[in-house]
Amino acid sequence: MGLSGVEIPMFDPSALPVDSIRNAFEANGLECTVCAILPKSINPISPDAGVRRRAIEHLTRCVEAARAMGAKLLGGPLFAPIGYLPRHRPRPAELSWAATAFQALSSVLDENDMQLSLEPVNRSETFFLRTAAEAKQLCELIGNPRIGVTIDTFHANIEERNIASAILSLGSHLKHVHASENDRGPLGRGHIPFAAIVDALRAIGYNGYLMIEGFGYSANEKNAPGRLWASTDISPEALAMESARYLNDVLSRPLIV
Repeated sequence: MGLSGVEIPMFDPSALPVDSIRNAFEANGLECTVCAILPKSINPISPDAGVRRRAIEHLTRCVEAARAMGAKLLGGPLFAPIGYLPRHRPRPAELSWAATAFQALSSVLDENDMQLSLEPVNRSETFFLRTAAEAKQLCELIGNPRIGVTIDTFHANIEERNIASAILSLGSHLKHVHASENDRGPLGRGHIPFAAIVDALRAIGYNGYLMIEGFGYSANEKNAPGRLWASTDISPEALAMESARYLNDVLSRPLIV
C-alpha cells in the first residue's frame, strides 16, 4: 500500500493482544504508533481528585501497552474523554490538573522511551484543547520534552484560521500529524491544503509521521464510524491506498516559494 507505519486505536489497553500486534508489525517491517481515546470514566481534568488519580493510572497502562506493541509514540485527546463538555470555558484549575497529570507520567515515559502527543479536537468533542495555541500552552506548562502536540487536519480545519500557520506556531512542540480530509474521506478529494501543510512541516524541520486518518465503509464493521459516515464505494483499504498515493505525490513536489 506504500505505507511505512500503522496506527493502532486504543480504548482499553488490557483488551489489546499486544504480543500478536507487535509480532505482526515486526513480521511486516512496519512501525507502530498508537492513538488512545479515554473511556468516559477516565478524566485527568475531573474536579474529583480520585477520578484524576485513576486517570494517571490508566494513562500509565496506556504507555506500557503502547511500548509492548513496539510503539514509541502514544497520542490522542488524552486530556479528557471525548464528549466531556461542561458548560464553561477552560478554567485555571483544569489546566493545572492536566499539567499535573502529565507531569506524573515523566518516569514511565522515560522508562518506556515513549513520546506523548496531545491532540486538540473540535468544539463538538471537547471544550478544553481545541487549538494549537491551547495545546502549546499546556505543553509549556508541563515542561517535558517528551510531551508535545498532534495536529489533526480534520479538527484543525474547524478550529484554526490557517492550518499551516498553526503548524509553524508549534515548532518543536509538534510530534505527530493526522492527515485527514475535511470529510474524513480519501486525501485529495476535499479542500484541506495539504501542499501548504507539507511546506509548513518542512519549514519547522518536522520528521515525524503523516498518519492517514479517515473512514472507509465496511458493512461487516457494524460499530465503525465509517459505516455511518463514509461513502459506501470507499473501503478502508481503498482509502488507505488512495490517500498514500496522494500524500507521496505531495511530498515529492518542490517547496512552494
